[in-house]
Amino acid sequence: MMNTPYIFNEIYYILQKSSPFELTLEALLALGLICIVFYKRTTKKIRHLAPTAEEDVVAKWVPEPLVADVPDDHPALKTRVVSGPVGKTVTVDGNECINMATHNYLGLAEDDDIKQAAVKSLRKYGVGSCGPRGFYGTVDVHLELEERLAKFMEAEEAVVYSYAFSTIASAIPAYAKRGDLVFVDECANFAIQKGLDASRSKIFYYKHNDMDDLERLLAKQQAEDKRNPAKAKKTRRFLVAEAIYINTGEVCPLPRLVELRERYKLRLFLDESVSFGVLGESGRGLIEHFNVDKTQVDLVSAGLEWSAATIGGFCAGSSFIVEHQRLSGLGYCFSASLPPLLAQAAISALDRFEAEPRIFEELRSRCRTVSEKLPTLTHFQSRGDPLSPVKHLYLKSSYDSWTKEKMLLDNIATQCIENGLAVVAAEYLEAMEKNCPRPSIRLTVSRLLTEKDIDDAFRILERVSEKILASAG
Repeated sequence: MMNTPYIFNEIYYILQKSSPFELTLEALLALGLICIVFYKRTTKKIRHLAPTAEEDVVAKWVPEPLVADVPDDHPALKTRVVSGPVGKTVTVDGNECINMATHNYLGLAEDDDIKQAAVKSLRKYGVGSCGPRGFYGTVDVHLELEERLAKFMEAEEAVVYSYAFSTIASAIPAYAKRGDLVFVDECANFAIQKGLDASRSKIFYYKHNDMDDLERLLAKQQAEDKRNPAKAKKTRRFLVAEAIYINTGEVCPLPRLVELRERYKLRLFLDESVSFGVLGESGRGLIEHFNVDKTQVDLVSAGLEWSAATIGGFCAGSSFIVEHQRLSGLGYCFSASLPPLLAQAAISALDRFEAEPRIFEELRSRCRTVSEKLPTLTHFQSRGDPLSPVKHLYLKSSYDSWTKEKMLLDNIATQCIENGLAVVAAEYLEAMEKNCPRPSIRLTVSRLLTEKDIDDAFRILERVSEKILASAG
């Protein structure tokens, strides 16, 4: 029998003669053998059922339905039927109503010149392109619209998306990736939230419009970066905000955002969907309203489905920033392009913006009038900037159940429609929203509303809310 020293001498001799490749291969083979032995010892034997037992199990198995049962009283099943055009007034379920429910702020949805331009485009191009922009979906009106938007927004370039929701939801993940940091207002809209989810970045929510809280988060991150400068050097940082928050109707403090962006070296994305065609002398939005240097905002996005009264959205900025979206913006690359007639409607809306800038002041005047009347409502407290075309009404009496409060507001909205006022209770995906807002009735303001229309609307709202809340106890 060999003694121990002799064995070790032999092993040492073999190691000296073997090449690094041979040693590595032998080590991997040995490791694989150990794994196989360990796996066989730890794997449990599969117990096979007798044929009769298998049949019994199959007979008792009930597959989960593809679509879960939906209760008959689910809110999504309570459809309201609109007949006729949606403008200053709208006919809902046969009731002609003052329209304070849709986002037709400038009243361009009923503009005859825009309608005729869209009809002319329809006859020339047909209904749609049936293809994404990067393949065979680009029509000359898309290029004209992008050129006009870039000129109007005083930017180097603009890119048009087919839907407003997909615009900011695609723009964010086109730049922010895993490992990046994004600072965003806690009341950001659902499209922004979905864009953040798709980015897989690390998200920091700051309190709504609270610049001190934002600065606290930025300072905390700055201290963290100093402890790990190598990682900080490779990490990108973004700041995302809405010009007018659709969930609150409040204006963001853009000058402070720009100040913090400069100090902490952030890239700023601003969603101007509600403020586009509303704020600023020329309707360019919050940047013009505050006279902020445009180069301080890296990317501006906006929907065309509000003031422009068509469909789609756009992003505007430097050519370097915008061109990247043509390859990385998922909503741009993989969605069928905007139907040409809707692109033409947007071009015609821009014609009105440039030819009649007084329409923006007319709209803001109506917004102020509505804001002045909000305190006269007995059962509601309001939220929203005086210049915002979006106002939120919350019940003064609080309820323990989010669902009960929402149900009361739905009943008030339904009764208002039956009495000649179209309003809606704001809809949220309660289980999916990052910071689900409190239930509210969302009022929207149109430039075409007269003072009498506004007085009638508030009279109906007061009378209906008094009746519904009195019966609810």
